[in-house]
Amino acid sequence: MRQPEIIIQNHLNPNEAAVIENGLNRYNDDIAGYADRQPLAVLARDPSSGEVLGGAYGRSSLGLLFLDLFHLPEAWRGQGLGGRILSAFEEEGRRRSCRHAVLYTIRFQAPGFYQKHGWLVFGEIPCDPPGNSRIFLRKAL
Repeated sequence: MRQPEIIIQNHLNPNEAAVIENGLNRYNDDIAGYADRQPLAVLARDPSSGEVLGGAYGRSSLGLLFLDLFHLPEAWRGQGLGGRILSAFEEEGRRRSCRHAVLYTIRFQAPGFYQKHGWLVFGEIPCDPPGNSRIFLRKAL
């Protein structure tokens, strides 16, 4: 049998991504004996226009809640909206029987915001720009 060719590319089309995602999901499902992964989004929507202003999204899987991305425009920060979104995200994780949540942020982003809401730092890795790091946080749900 010939060895597969190794290809490096900047973009992945949906079919290529599905090969990797579906293969890993089948493997995990076989080992765990069940499949419970679900995407999760908590959005802030302008009631007048219906426009999405920001929010958080991630997923739940095998008892863990993953917060992948969270953004609010500057005009909506510091008014409690972020805390309400985070709380709703966590509560949905609990409803899905997640026992823990995990995320990472960058030092210049919002580690203090998460810590204020009970998240604990469990790791840090230096990254660019110089003097910064990726900060990994967790929270028991």
